[in-house]
Amino acid sequence: MALGKRRTVRERETVLPGTGTGAAVSTGRIGSWALAGGLALLSALIVFLDLITGEDLRVVPLLVVVPALASVFCTLRQTVWVAVWITVVVVASGLGGDGTFWDFVFGIGFTVLACALGVAACAARIRHATEMARLRSAAVALQRQILRPLPVVTDQVFAYGLYEPIEEDRFVGGDIYEVVESPYGTRVIIGDVQGKGLAAIGAGFAAIAAFREAAVREPTLTGVVEALEDAVVRHNVFSAQTGEAERFVTALVLGFGESGEDGVQAVNCGHLPPRLLHDGRASAVPMERTYVPLGLAGLSRETRTAESFAFPPGATLLVVTDGVTEARDAARAFYPLDERLVGWAGQGPRELLDALRVDLEKFTGGIRRDDVAALALRRAPGDGSPRPASAAEDARPVAGAGALSD
Repeated sequence: MALGKRRTVRERETVLPGTGTGAAVSTGRIGSWALAGGLALLSALIVFLDLITGEDLRVVPLLVVVPALASVFCTLRQTVWVAVWITVVVVASGLGGDGTFWDFVFGIGFTVLACALGVAACAARIRHATEMARLRSAAVALQRQILRPLPVVTDQVFAYGLYEPIEEDRFVGGDIYEVVESPYGTRVIIGDVQGKGLAAIGAGFAAIAAFREAAVREPTLTGVVEALEDAVVRHNVFSAQTGEAERFVTALVLGFGESGEDGVQAVNCGHLPPRLLHDGRASAVPMERTYVPLGLAGLSRETRTAESFAFPPGATLLVVTDGVTEARDAARAFYPLDERLVGWAGQGPRELLDALRVDLEKFTGGIRRDDVAALALRRAPGDGSPRPASAAEDARPVAGAGALSD
């Protein structure tokens, strides 16, 4: 795996065994040559100052803080070498000094103790970092197992996807999506669970499971949304009983081919509106009504209804989570999605998601604070063209989204 092969001067990584997602934990941020040069320079400076000050003010004992600093930034092996080097320098300085025997013994004992504590602290840091990396890896693997690998081909749409979870335990989000072919047409959901962490993944799984069942059972799109609402409410009741916080889910539910229609039915539950790319133009689809997120219907008197909009042949419908629109650059400016889409309006769905992934990485400098999920939906040809036997025959997976269930 490429992640396990990268080695730079500034950082060493240890790939965790048994993790399918290639999690890595940083064990050191300083190259060995840089460390050796800096240590030699520091030691020479301290010894020189010690010679100048003489017995009135011993400076060499200050070197005992170096292993403690090394334990924060270096590998365990580097920290051990630093401890050994500092011990040798202190012993050599003591042998050449004029102090008493017991001063020498106590000085050496204190140095050995300080160096041992530095090595122990480094080992504890690396062990903790490894454990946290395993937890992050497990959370990301759980997300990938919940979500369907894309692309997916149905009678109504070709669905391509981009999904890049954030691999930090406190930032792991609850982005969800699903594409289900039902007797009533193709139903699609994309959503975002409130909050972060494993609890958000649990709420997302409850919504996904309910959607997979309701999409093939309910004859109307509003019936699907009502089933989702009930599922999120039930999950919140269980969460409250177990001491977890209640959560809501913003979601956009789409229906293609409902009642034989060529357009798209949609119910927007507090989510971002879709973007339509067609004839070299890109624009947000104007949604007449945006309802409260799933799990909050009890706070509103409105009844959720479906609305329709056109989905011409050859058009691409892009739906994203706020991990895209709320991504920030170094100046804290939000990602200008609509401006970017103008330049990509003539691209196919697969190329569109590739361009979005690369541009997001460049815009944020590789620093993200939320999951990124996006679906690009292309209407299937209505001219009787044969349907691909599998998604793999229709398109290669988008980079970053093709191995969601490895």
